[in-house]
Amino acid sequence: MPRTPAAIARRLGQHLQRADEAQAAPDAPILVHRETFRLPRAQAGATARAFLERYPESAYRTRIESWRLLDNGLVEFTMRRLPQVG
Repeated sequence: MPRTPAAIARRLGQHLQRADEAQAAPDAPILVHRETFRLPRAQAGATARAFLERYPESAYRTRIESWRLLDNGLVEFTMRRLPQVG
């Protein structure tokens, strides 16, 4: 099994896609947690940093899934992570 960064990224992407598809089933267990925030720009940055510190990418595959700047000046973003075990 190749251990190149591209191969690892491809396998991780496939795993996350299967997790999303499994979560879409009505009786499926929760495989990925998502939280959406709408905050002023400075507070959005601080919240995202705190979220990443609380759920490190290496342990929870935490990431900012999407973000956009709203007309009222707020930033809307969705954080995604794996659930805590135990």
